[in-house]
Amino acid sequence: MSFSPPEIQWASLAPVAIVLGTGVLGILVEAFVPRSARRITQLVLSLLALAGALIMLALQWRDLDPAGGSAGVRALGGSLIMDGPAVLLQSILVVLGALSMLVVADRTDLGEDAFAPSGAAVPNSDYERLATSRGLVQTEVFPLMMLALGGMMIFPAAGDLLTLFVALEVFSLPLYLLTGLARRRRLLSQEASIKYFLLGAFASAFLLFGIALLYGFAGSVELAGIGDAVASSASLSPLLVGGLVLVLVGLLFKVGAVPFHSWTPDVYQGAPTPVTGFMAACTKVAAFGALLRLVYVIIAPLQWDVMPLLYAVAALTMVVGTVIALVQTDIKRMLAYSSIAHAGFVLVGVVALQQSGITGVLFYLLAYGLATIGAFGLVTLVREVNESAGGTVTAEATSLAQWAGLGRRHPVLAVTFTLFLLSFAGIPLTAGFVGKFAVFTAVIAGGQAWLAVLGVVASAAAVFFYVWVVVLMFFKEPDEERAGTTVVTSEGPTAVAVAIAAVGTVFLGVLPSGVLSALGDLAVFVR
Repeated sequence: MSFSPPEIQWASLAPVAIVLGTGVLGILVEAFVPRSARRITQLVLSLLALAGALIMLALQWRDLDPAGGSAGVRALGGSLIMDGPAVLLQSILVVLGALSMLVVADRTDLGEDAFAPSGAAVPNSDYERLATSRGLVQTEVFPLMMLALGGMMIFPAAGDLLTLFVALEVFSLPLYLLTGLARRRRLLSQEASIKYFLLGAFASAFLLFGIALLYGFAGSVELAGIGDAVASSASLSPLLVGGLVLVLVGLLFKVGAVPFHSWTPDVYQGAPTPVTGFMAACTKVAAFGALLRLVYVIIAPLQWDVMPLLYAVAALTMVVGTVIALVQTDIKRMLAYSSIAHAGFVLVGVVALQQSGITGVLFYLLAYGLATIGAFGLVTLVREVNESAGGTVTAEATSLAQWAGLGRRHPVLAVTFTLFLLSFAGIPLTAGFVGKFAVFTAVIAGGQAWLAVLGVVASAAAVFFYVWVVVLMFFKEPDEERAGTTVVTSEGPTAVAVAIAAVGTVFLGVLPSGVLSALGDLAVFVR
């Protein structure tokens, strides 16, 4: 009896291994590095790891050539498929993760970051006040973010449903913790955390049940095996339909699609704002990547059976997200419902069932991610001023009314925020316009022009609430009855992240052809 050692494609696994390994190393830093040096150690370690992961992804990108027969690598027996879309999605995740890390690491001129000094402390307790007075900081957020990012990188590259489920839990559990660590409005943050955890647990249960049904149908949990079983099936099996619907519920929950969106506004509002930006950008990239692979490998042959469900979800998501965003009075909740509407726009590209749809979705996710991290980064800098306490700077000024007149007092911040809002609205010469144009043209080519028409109408309606914020900032006087606002000075990482996001938003809007061509060349899934 001979033993054959398994072949492990370490080069293909290197980006994920670097990120997850750094997350584990970050836990050791918490145990052995002196408290005074932990923050800078964690930040440098995380950024170096992300740079290393991006270099490894660039090397894999260079070796990919779907037209020449080098479409990707099936690692770990097919559990991880490093094809063109997986490499591109992981690259986007690493870039957005690095920008999010800069926002998370920033501090104001008061020496405070966005996180509670002790996450386990009861809000407003003596222990929490003591921790605050001693200047304790939560540097555990860095390894938590790295572990979450590692799970997100596995998610769109998963070649079987069990790996998909494990990746889902790996990136979800750190996010549940990060959501409850806000320095201000602690009860709201903890409420958001428990809501996210409970609803996320239900979504995971649906996903796991769907996996069991699909295994019962195909006798395999590999996506390629299930796809072959679908193609060779003479009739539509209840196990297949039920399993796909339940798996889709789990994935649609993560992207915040209607009717699985109810967690989004509460969690986005309650979480620390840097974490909100990280979740809003990176979770969508990972979840839509996994959804793309599921649709194009398994669901595509069921165009008349399962796809109508996705058409309906895309339409509802665009309409509901846009309509409810119109009546919001909180900037974070408005951006949350905006993210729901954007999930609908991205779904339009997913259901196109065209290679141009994959390209459009990848471009849209990059454009949306840059604008989202930039927008939430700016929200972290706009703060309330408590005049009765001697002008003390307190929590973020998230009420829209508090942003009145901000453009006159802080024009650079207001103009940059306007740029991100215009990208969300899909105004020409911004990345958001190119992303929407790409997904709408793809769905028209796929024969579902009505979705494109509905998307254009929803985009036109969404312009109202984006422009209303611009009007508030530049053309409205501040409400004297409300708490005053100011823009705090930070150490600089947020400014760097926002600047990169702004430059990327303009570049992708003005010169998108090269990026679209590069994405299109690699937008081929390996089965």
